[in-house]
Amino acid sequence: MRIKTKLNLGVGLLFLLIIILTLVSAFYIFSIKKDTENILKANYNTLEYSRNMLLSLDEITINRDNAIITFKENLQKQTQNVTEAGEKKGTDNLKRNFVLLEKNSSDETLKMQIRQDIFEIMKLNMNAIKQKSDIAKHTAETANLWIAIVGTLCFLIAFNLLINLPNNIANPIKELTQSIKEIANKNYSERVHFTNHNEYGDLAKSFNTMAQKLEEYNSSNLYKLFFEKKRLETLINNMHDPIIGLDNKGIVLFVNDEALKIIGMKSEDVIGKSASTLALSNDLIRSLILKELATDSQKKQPLKIFAHGKESYFDKETINITITPTGEEREINIGDVIILRNITLFKELDFAKTNFIATVSHELKTPIASIKLSLQLLQNNKTGDMNDDQKQLVESIKDDSQRLLKITGELLNLSQLETGNIQLNIEKSDPYAIANYATEAVKVQADQKQIKLIIDANENLQDVKADSEKTGWVLINYLSNAITYSSEKSTIIVRLKQENNQIVFQVIDTGKGIDAHYKDKVFDKYFQIPGSQKSGTGLGLAISKEFIEAQNGSIGVESNLGLGSTFWFSLKV
Repeated sequence: MRIKTKLNLGVGLLFLLIIILTLVSAFYIFSIKKDTENILKANYNTLEYSRNMLLSLDEITINRDNAIITFKENLQKQTQNVTEAGEKKGTDNLKRNFVLLEKNSSDETLKMQIRQDIFEIMKLNMNAIKQKSDIAKHTAETANLWIAIVGTLCFLIAFNLLINLPNNIANPIKELTQSIKEIANKNYSERVHFTNHNEYGDLAKSFNTMAQKLEEYNSSNLYKLFFEKKRLETLINNMHDPIIGLDNKGIVLFVNDEALKIIGMKSEDVIGKSASTLALSNDLIRSLILKELATDSQKKQPLKIFAHGKESYFDKETINITITPTGEEREINIGDVIILRNITLFKELDFAKTNFIATVSHELKTPIASIKLSLQLLQNNKTGDMNDDQKQLVESIKDDSQRLLKITGELLNLSQLETGNIQLNIEKSDPYAIANYATEAVKVQADQKQIKLIIDANENLQDVKADSEKTGWVLINYLSNAITYSSEKSTIIVRLKQENNQIVFQVIDTGKGIDAHYKDKVFDKYFQIPGSQKSGTGLGLAISKEFIEAQNGSIGVESNLGLGSTFWFSLKV
């Protein structure tokens, strides 16, 4: 039976019982009232009329006219109120005797007869009152019995409904609640067993279907994927580096808490939105997402962002995500992940290191200059003659001081580049003049190893947009390295050529070359190829790279082990 039907029947039965109890009570109350009214109307009034007639009869001798009138009025009322058996005969006798009394009001015998007639009427009504009183009492007793029976029946039915109906409704709900708790605790094998064909049966069927599907889902790979997705989201949100994920259409898929802090937006305002749309109102997002990536030949500058209450530096890395769909061979792009690595601490340490190097280098130049001056005085004949050993020591000290002066100069140049204090004089420069200046500067060093320097330049080269002094320094550094690592009586070629809108400077040697493992590191600071002569600081090529990139140029090396090297740089015409 349906729950709604049960409730309707239960409430309807109670309503019906209340109506029955009300009708029974009303019926018997009305019956008692009717019996009571019948006594008052049929008998009590007759007794009242009889009493009034007796009083009038006693006053006939005193006030005959008024007494007769009063007697007639009450006799008339009594005539109209005859209700009992034998009462009409007594009333008729009373009327006849009263007519005779009107004619002879002093006849005491008539008066006595009238009194007997009145007493007879009163006796009949008194007996009737007793009988009707017994009837009313019996009616009341019957009413009590039926009301008690109906009331007890109503109580039993209501009590049964009170006990069974709430349990019938509440127990399935309690069982269902417990089952839902089990499902919430991932016990997907839980089932409810309501066999009744009612709403609870339908609910049990739907619940069991849901639990079965949840159990299937929990056992499926989809659940495992969802769990791993949650794990990755938690991992990404707990990373200290800002991370933003985009799909192949530029829609933001995820963004962790650190990224939200630096861009100053809420998750719901970013996730699912187009990066292009967000970039219109947020400059930082525009610089993070839409900024063109630097080419390989250009230096990637760290981003300066106000974060964590101070200016912070972040190294931006964009990772392109590609997959190969099942059954296909070609990779497809599915999005990008932007990672910002906080390098503020390293940047601060780098600033401190740069300042330290600049200070130390600057302070070293003065004593080195003094050493060189002292060496010049020692070499002067006026200060006295030196033997061969002393001359050899002086030459050794001179070479070392010259090397120290070169190192301090390189360190100063590097510190100026890193702090941005170096000044470039960009102007039209003649590439031929730069090449000739560099070769002349290293001619003595080349002659010592009998190395031949050749300038191979195309004709009619355009001027370059460069600082000729810094560019010449780079070319000299290339040539010095080439001479150092080339064998005696070899040849070094300085080649100049134009490619598109750029002039390319190449220094080609026939030395032992560079291993492929180290080609990407030769322009790093302080790096020296393992096994090479430790004659320098490892800063020359790093400074060269800074000089060329500061002039919007490109720099690189091409080399194979045992086949020599070609160091090059290019500048815009």
